[in-house]
Amino acid sequence: MKEKRKNYPSDLSDGEWARLERFIPAAKAGGRPAKYERREVVNGILYVLRTGGSWRMLPHDFPPWESVYGYFRRWCEAGVWQQVHDHLRGVWRESSGRNPCPSAAALDSQSVKTAEKGGARAGMGIST
Repeated sequence: MKEKRKNYPSDLSDGEWARLERFIPAAKAGGRPAKYERREVVNGILYVLRTGGSWRMLPHDFPPWESVYGYFRRWCEAGVWQQVHDHLRGVWRESSGRNPCPSAAALDSQSVKTAEKGGARAGMGIST
């Protein structure tokens, strides 16, 4: 029997996992059983994202980094993290007494300008 590892500060609490679990895809029916618990995979993902470390430096008491990264990438491509973000944003907005869906957005003009001086050629000493 595998001994439970010590928690990292980035690990999900039971309440956080209960809120998140429904968004995490289950193992495919009819396929081989999952080798790693989904919660441990998510905890590994959160560890890397929170610490800013590389995938290859994921501590050995998590599932292998290749597996954790593989799940992260597949779930990104499937839109899982966008669904989680949208759900949590709505929950947060409702708890703040606001409409769960934003009705307006603001853009800073400094973040929109990309080609005022000619884009990639600007400042590179390239003459036309």
